[in-house]
Amino acid sequence: MKISTKGRYALHLMLDLATYNTGEPISLKDVARRQQISDKYLEQIIPSLNKAGYVRSVRGAQGGYLLARNPKEYTVGMILRLTEGDLAPVSCVGDNPVSCEHSENCAVGKVWSKINDAVNQVVDNITLADLLDWQSEYVNQYII
Repeated sequence: MKISTKGRYALHLMLDLATYNTGEPISLKDVARRQQISDKYLEQIIPSLNKAGYVRSVRGAQGGYLLARNPKEYTVGMILRLTEGDLAPVSCVGDNPVSCEHSENCAVGKVWSKINDAVNQVVDNITLADLLDWQSEYVNQYII
């Protein structure tokens, strides 16, 4: 399984909104500049985050985006599934597994299932708040 650019950028976008949350809306241009991501690409990602209720938009000259909830309430899995869909490594496991003629007695299918469970365990137990903490540790580590 590979996470696409869309999934990676959505995670960076959400982390940026959490990092620079002052209660004032944040423009996508500011996020794009800080994250070194095309603002045009972010404009393609933000509607799905908005529609899902992960962010809220503020219109106008001083408009932009804010997280709709506390960073503790978002998991990496929520964000990645929204942008990537099912994170399963193959189609015979995951949210809507496709059955095949070998599914009843497939030893290899057990491997895929364990990989799927491990990925879900990780992404569903890391929150945006955890990423903020890790980012803070990283920044503090390199301040002279």
